[in-house]
Amino acid sequence: MGLNVAKIRADFPIFSKPINKKPVIYFDNACMTLKPRQVVEKINEYYYEYPACAGRSHHKLSKRATEEVFKSREQFRKFINAKKSEEIIFNKNTTEGINTIANSLKLLKGDVVITTDKEHNSNLVPWLVQQKKNGIKLEQVKSDAKNNFDISVFQDMMSKNVKLVSMVHTANLDGSTTPLKEITKIAHDFGAQVLVDGAQSIPHKEIDVKKLDIDFMAFSVHKMCGPTGLGVLYGKSAALEALEPFIVGGDTVIDTTYTDVQFEKPPEKFEAGLQHYAGIVGGGEACRYLEKIGRDNIEKHELMLNKMITDEMNNIFGMKLLGPEDPKLRSGIVSFNYKDTDPHEIALLMDQLSNVMIRSGAHCVHSWFNAHKLKGSARASLYMYNTPDEVKVFIETLKKVVKMV
Repeated sequence: MGLNVAKIRADFPIFSKPINKKPVIYFDNACMTLKPRQVVEKINEYYYEYPACAGRSHHKLSKRATEEVFKSREQFRKFINAKKSEEIIFNKNTTEGINTIANSLKLLKGDVVITTDKEHNSNLVPWLVQQKKNGIKLEQVKSDAKNNFDISVFQDMMSKNVKLVSMVHTANLDGSTTPLKEITKIAHDFGAQVLVDGAQSIPHKEIDVKKLDIDFMAFSVHKMCGPTGLGVLYGKSAALEALEPFIVGGDTVIDTTYTDVQFEKPPEKFEAGLQHYAGIVGGGEACRYLEKIGRDNIEKHELMLNKMITDEMNNIFGMKLLGPEDPKLRSGIVSFNYKDTDPHEIALLMDQLSNVMIRSGAHCVHSWFNAHKLKGSARASLYMYNTPDEVKVFIETLKKVVKMV
């Protein structure tokens, strides 16, 4: 069963609001997805009907807020098929989730953390800091000649000194996806834990954390039709129990004296201070919205659009696509450069000519671009509400831009 894209687009008011008499063509979904009215209405419901603290007071408004937050936590549990709702920790974003693990694991001097060569700064910088601060060793798996993850290189890098494998699932750089199940099995065979940056995979494909057997996963809700300022850190119960709390204070403790503290169990142990309650209930609604549509359907739709774009761009002389050649291996992401043209110039012209909104720059993967001596790239990233007609406008506009530059 395919997507009813017209019905989906009706849920997003921005598509009925032209700019300069031209429709909005939003191809910047890897950065942030648009928000359907159902999510906005759920957020407003919190502010209008129960704008109180959850889990603290005993009056009716607080009880309602507590119930709604619990429902959302359970909704996220089902969304990734976690075993318990207590394995879902709310925070600001993927970055905070990864930082929580980096600062909570008991990593010692000489311990090894393995990442890939395509990591977002969110999954590079925390480990660079730990390397400088605590003397851990950080190593990257280099991609193969076809720009794919090299499982044989990874296996050769593993040893008993590797304590954590922290990897992106789908890279925002080029849409390539790592073979998580194989990676996790190899890591566990050596006694290492696995942390996954799921920011670009959670909104686009079915993820089952129990089947993958990963220990931790961090993702951002603003990339899955939810509100900004909300992220989720998943962790196996036993793995979370073993962690030291990172950000501490109100709501993380059972009791304190002037000399000691007794911490809560997860998830409260990692949710310090007043939470983003409106975002949490809105995030739960985003889960429900995507589950109704079906992420398998979303994935197939994106690949269809990606193939259309790739076929056309391969016929433009001087155009260079980043990542694997096969669009099936690049999810809904098309990252590209045209000759020596500054990618920012391409993005600006696309927007000015046709309201085609794409991203340009290093996409927070400066390390990869520096290693390849590139300024950056232009990046079109697709989602369930994008259409073949929009792809046609994208290609027509890109051809105009090519002539102009």
